[in-house]
Parts: sequence; structure tokens; C-alpha cells
Amino acid sequence: MENLWLVFGLLSAVTAALVAIFGKIGLQSVDANAATAIRSVIMAVFLLAVVVFQGTLKEIPAILADKKAITYIALSGVAGALSWLFYFLALKFGKVSQVAPIDKLSVVIATILAAALLGEKVSILAGVGVALIALGAMLVALG
Repeated sequence: MENLWLVFGLLSAVTAALVAIFGKIGLQSVDANAATAIRSVIMAVFLLAVVVFQGTLKEIPAILADKKAITYIALSGVAGALSWLFYFLALKFGKVSQVAPIDKLSVVIATILAAALLGEKVSILAGVGVALIALGAMLVALG
């Protein structure tokens, strides 16, 4: 249970890679923004089914009543929607092998923002790793 974050993180990476591959194939002859809207509806239905299956649907009113939580969840939703719009547009016009690494610069940006805004500590080793992610993303995108 201690390393459950790592298991879920790796599963996230694998499924995010599939988003790029399936998205690139699906975008060949359609509008990227319309495709993103359809993808979002499918995700919403799927996630609602997960919540129903888990039996946590009853928790939604409490989340909606928590003004701070719902504000930041809404902001996260808008940021996520914008991310998907830009990601699908990038996939429409670029190669997966270039778009995916540039998208992973989100790791670098998130780490910097987490340190600046949330006060999270970044070790020297982690800082070097983040710098290497940035360098790697740029090298792959340029290559």
C-alpha cells in the first residue's frame, strides 16, 4: 500500500500514452475541438459509472457544498479542458513523438508551481530529475 501512488502513476502514464495514440488516429479527418468535446462526454459518462459502481455518488452533494473544494475542482476542470483542447490540436498538427514529450513539460511546470505555491520541498536529486525531463522533452521534440 505504501507504493500505491507509483502503481497508479505508472497506470496513468500508460493510459496517457494511449490517449495520444488513439487520439492521433481518431483526429485524422475530424475537427480537434469537436473530438475533444465528444471525448469529454464519454469520460464524464464513464467516470459517473465508476462513482455509481463505487457507491460514492452520495458524496457529490458534500463536494458541491464545500465552496473552496468546488472552486478549485472547477478551476482544475477548466484547466483540464483547456489542456485537452490544446493537446488534441497539437496532435492534429504534429507528431505524437513530438507532442507527447512537450506535453510532459507539465511535470516541470507542476513541480515549479508546487514548490512556489504549495511550499512543497524539492530535493536536489528531484530537481536534477526535473531538469532532465525538461532537457529530454526539448531534445525529443527538436529531433
